[in-house]
Amino acid sequence: MTNEENYYSDDHHKDCKVKSETQTPFSDTPAAPVLTNNPIVKIPVVLAERTLQIVVEANIPLCPPAVEIKRVLKDVFLQQCKLVPVEYEPINETGYWRVTRAKLFVEGFIRKNIEYAAKDCNGVIYDKIAKVRFSGFADLTAGDFLSNPILAFTSENKARFINPKNTDVPRLDKFFFENNVFYNEQPYCELISAEFYELDFSPCDHDDDYDYGHGHDDSCDKNHEKEFDKLREKIVLDLTLKVLQTQQVRVGGSGQSRC
Repeated sequence: MTNEENYYSDDHHKDCKVKSETQTPFSDTPAAPVLTNNPIVKIPVVLAERTLQIVVEANIPLCPPAVEIKRVLKDVFLQQCKLVPVEYEPINETGYWRVTRAKLFVEGFIRKNIEYAAKDCNGVIYDKIAKVRFSGFADLTAGDFLSNPILAFTSENKARFINPKNTDVPRLDKFFFENNVFYNEQPYCELISAEFYELDFSPCDHDDDYDYGHGHDDSCDKNHEKEFDKLREKIVLDLTLKVLQTQQVRVGGSGQSRC
């Protein structure tokens, strides 16, 4: 028996012990909390919860060429989600405005992890990561908002003066300015779910020699058995997301406090 065989033989008969400790239980008693009745808190408020249907088409190159797609894993990444107000109404005399209509601009990509087999017999499974980008917008009306976004606008006033030595002309070197600046909470988005409907196929069909007027793609090589180096995808994505804004809310109250 060789030294290596002796080593594995001795190792097989060793006692498999691990170091462990018994934990001591601690006492657990209730603590009396200090509560404030109807406090005003600043928390994220859900403005809208919408499902956007995104339709994209993409051609994904495969190197080396594939003969079979084994598995495709998908995730969605948002790179931009901006709410642009287009209609609003004043909230009493507070100086704040309630948004009643807005455009929601969304941009991101679908990250696809494609696992496929090449022509080699008893070969490896190849992995291709592709990013399928999408962008667009949705129109949010008053009925789409669960809670309205709140904004305040910056104002600027300017006063001019007459020239005391010549009342026919104004002074160009003297002004009075009054500025009022509000710093608003930026609405933002959170992903909830993504539902994919897609068709993946090779742009060239080796089982059909008929040319439908478009011609075979350059990636089709009939000298190879069912090989293809390009994958065409037609994707329908139902993307559900939340639109939120940090606002002041009175806990236990029926009204919405301004932020």
